[in-house]
Amino acid sequence: MRNQAGMNEKERTRRLTVMGLLCAVAYVIVAVCRIPIVSFLKYEPKDVVIVIGGFLYGPLASFAISAVVSLVEMLTVSDTGFYGLLMNILSSCAFACTAAFVYARRHTLKGAICGLLAGTALMTLLMLLWNYIITPAYMGVPREAVVRMLPTVFLPFNAFKGGLNAALTLLLYKPLMRALRLAHLVPESGAAKKGASLWNAGTLLAAAVLAATCVLILLAVKKVI
Repeated sequence: MRNQAGMNEKERTRRLTVMGLLCAVAYVIVAVCRIPIVSFLKYEPKDVVIVIGGFLYGPLASFAISAVVSLVEMLTVSDTGFYGLLMNILSSCAFACTAAFVYARRHTLKGAICGLLAGTALMTLLMLLWNYIITPAYMGVPREAVVRMLPTVFLPFNAFKGGLNAALTLLLYKPLMRALRLAHLVPESGAAKKGASLWNAGTLLAAAVLAATCVLILLAVKKVI
């Protein structure tokens, strides 16, 4: 019984350590990699780290990492205040929690791809709704002006953001898992060893397709704007 309690405590400590590390990495990404795309919208790949946390520990982990990073971002490097905090949490959770939920039920490469695509689709649709509701007050413009921006700005931006984050997640998940296992922060599993070759073969193709799609979306946005 004591051994079991000790193992559980050790596992909880290990999990908190990894989640703290992921929070720190996500925040550093926000601080040093914020790329203006269109209007006030900036791209930063922190959702890649957040969804990897969800792949490891489930949707609630993605929510926790998103909330912590978004709060620290608001207090330090963000210039969008509470609006940015709210929109960051909504966007990151729609993408990462959805992907983690699907992957938790189908722990395969196909499950990961389906989860990432579902997360991208849900995030894109939900952000259309939330931009329609909130952005007029943030920008100080009539709602009609925001409605005109929905198909030309917010839709392609969020599709680009979700697709690129999905591609980066597929490329970075396994290397990060190897690093965490070498650091003894994540235990090795037989299933992970068995599926490694399949993941490595599939990720390159899937990531390339998603990345190419994102480039086309970005070019289309620039042309329209």
